[in-house]
Amino acid sequence: MNKSGLIEMISRETKLPLREASAVTNTILDLMIDTLAKGDSIELRGFGSFIVKEYKSYQGRNPKTGQKIEVPPKKLPFFKVGKELKERVNS
Repeated sequence: MNKSGLIEMISRETKLPLREASAVTNTILDLMIDTLAKGDSIELRGFGSFIVKEYKSYQGRNPKTGQKIEVPPKKLPFFKVGKELKERVNS
């Protein structure tokens, strides 16, 4: 499923016009992105949690030249699946 498919499903399930379902979906996603960008976590009980993991810098290697390079520290979003979701997918 992609974003437009999600919007269509929300529109059908809630009987909202597509435009309103799109606005709701975009608002939720924007708020989630803003929350993660601030370094906060998001927990949706039964679904899972989104956290930001910090990775330290490390010595990497350019695969083309073999030259060693310094990879800068970075932050990446990480999703940890919830128990209920894991059980439903595995049933």
